Amino acid sequence: MRANRWWVSGGALAFVAALVAIFVLSGPESQPGRPIEPSGPPGIGPLTLVSIGDSTLSGEGAGFYTPETNGLNGNWCHRSPHATVEKTQVSHIEARVNLACSGAPSAQVGFGDTKQWTEPSQAQRLGELTRTHRVAAVVIAVGANDEPHFSQLISECFQSWFNVRAAPCSERLKTEWQPRIDAMVPRVVNAVGDVKKALADRGYTPDDYDLVLQSYAAPIGPGIPDTFRNLNGCPFRTEDLNWVAGPGISALTEGLRTAAARSGARFLDLSRAGVGHEACSGGPNAAHEWFSRLTVQWTDLSSVDRAEHAIQESFHPNAAGHAQFARCLGEFLEGDAPSAACLKGEDGNLHAALSP
Repeated sequence: MRANRWWVSGGALAFVAALVAIFVLSGPESQPGRPIEPSGPPGIGPLTLVSIGDSTLSGEGAGFYTPETNGLNGNWCHRSPHATVEKTQVSHIEARVNLACSGAPSAQVGFGDTKQWTEPSQAQRLGELTRTHRVAAVVIAVGANDEPHFSQLISECFQSWFNVRAAPCSERLKTEWQPRIDAMVPRVVNAVGDVKKALADRGYTPDDYDLVLQSYAAPIGPGIPDTFRNLNGCPFRTEDLNWVAGPGISALTEGLRTAAARSGARFLDLSRAGVGHEACSGGPNAAHEWFSRLTVQWTDLSSVDRAEHAIQESFHPNAAGHAQFARCLGEFLEGDAPSAACLKGEDGNLHAALSP
């Protein structure tokens, strides 16, 4: 842990508090009645964990979306009470705020006029949040909706399954993917920089809060039984499954690792977090899967305004997946390592394994 981290052991905290009390009560310049400034982040309000970014953190796929983000007035951010931030446990964190929005690009995370589903800049909203909350940690997931267009990639591979005469979608992506990643990196760096500026403008220093940039987990993998590589749940070709879960997610992760280093954020690698628990990996039994399969909200098809969002939550972390990611994130935030990877332990749960 950092030597100056604001959450310290109970004994040390009590010792420091005793010294402060002695000074205040008996020192020559003590001022009875003057409030003592709390340690850690400046301002007033509860110590708060904030999530910023796209669908990976908004809660897409977890269901039970808040009404105001489930299509009301054009807002499809799909924030869920089962999202990662809502389930993350960290010492002394008193509140959790989810600013992430499904489909958000880096431009909407950072400052500027870009909106996502009617919502303005997330960095701007973070700055406003400091009026009522003391931001103790910020976790960011962003980049997949920039040049990589990861969700679009999954959709393209889905469409490739229908057209058996065409080459697998991964054939084209093998040459296009790395240039897309390279173009994404500076956008993510700028977005993270804007998040830092939003807090700096409110009097925060880098030591006042934790800043984490996380990567993405592959929602599909080569372990899908043949009988479910169709409209039963996961219509993808074997070649594409291998590429997405292998070179595709690895290159995206390394790009985000570079962005974290350049922007001064800690890095949490989720690239292998879903191994063995991908969508459809359970075949007829989906109970142990951490990602949603092809999911259709049939009732939405009866509404012109909602029809285009009927399959929006497909191939995203489900509630169980968000709970596992939250377990790993909580462990990472409790320590001070610059990076870690979320890996399954002997107990079957995800844990933050320190990077070598």
